[in-house]
Amino acid sequence: AAVEEELKSRNMKTELITNVSHDLKTPLTAIITYVNLLKEEGTTEEERKSYIEILDRKSLRLKKLIEDLFEISKAASGNIQIRRQQVDLAEMVKQAVLEQEDRLAEAQIDCRVSVPEKRVLIFLDGEKTYRILENLIVNVSKYALAGTRAWITLRETVDDVEIEVKNTSAQELAEDCSYLTERFVRGDSSRNTEGSGLGLAIVKSFTELQGGSFRIETDGDLFKTIVRLKKETEGWQEKGTEAETETGAIVCKGE
Repeated sequence: AAVEEELKSRNMKTELITNVSHDLKTPLTAIITYVNLLKEEGTTEEERKSYIEILDRKSLRLKKLIEDLFEISKAASGNIQIRRQQVDLAEMVKQAVLEQEDRLAEAQIDCRVSVPEKRVLIFLDGEKTYRILENLIVNVSKYALAGTRAWITLRETVDDVEIEVKNTSAQELAEDCSYLTERFVRGDSSRNTEGSGLGLAIVKSFTELQGGSFRIETDGDLFKTIVRLKKETEGWQEKGTEAETETGAIVCKGE
């Protein structure tokens, strides 16, 4: 069992290096190509504008990939701060969907949102929780079947809150999709879609750093992600290496 686990670990490391190399090389190759095109004599002004637009898009993609890589590395090492403050999670869910409205419309996804009518107040790191929501919605826009509906539901219980995002997958799903939370793994195995392959890994890390849980469920072509976050803040200081109150927010380094 130990040998099998070691082999699995080595294979995952090899695949990780291959995937990150591919994802870094793709936009970088495009940038080098279009810089060389700009250097050529006889390039028209219209062509120059087109090349510059492509360079801008590819450089932003490279920047986003590197930022995601730093985020997931910090989360994995525990060298990351969680700044808790009271947030209205219902309002945050609605805002996150609204900001991704154009992306969802372009992907031809009809997104339905269901949140409690009252405010859902909970102590969370607002920035990282918003990133969780953003990544889940972007994941829908990339991998959901065009022309279908997606549902985002916020449920509240006495002890916790649950954010459920479900959609019909454009790709055939495996029975166990938990591997999608690994780094640099994409729902599009051919890697034709743009992205870092870190979206769900960041969701999992940011959720767990806040004492919550994240899981993936599938039923045929139905793909479902569930984020569960605890309401109480008691015992939070015990989970981190350092905690203090600063301007009304609880600051804690991850485990």
